[in-house]
Amino acid sequence: MDKKLIRKMVQRCFVQYRHDDSLPFGEAEFEEIYEKIVELKSDVPETDLHDIINDAVYEFLAT
Repeated sequence: MDKKLIRKMVQRCFVQYRHDDSLPFGEAEFEEIYEKIVELKSDVPETDLHDIINDAVYEFLAT
């Protein structure tokens, strides 16, 4: 998957949760979220990427 596209989609998702345009974490945390997104997408390829990203961001914020 295109990492730049995923980064932009994650940023947009954080904006929905009332964060500004910057990611509220470092590169290591983004890599963790990115790997989770890739894993979930490969496990269930028919799942919409937007749903997977929303779930990953929500889980990150909830923990």
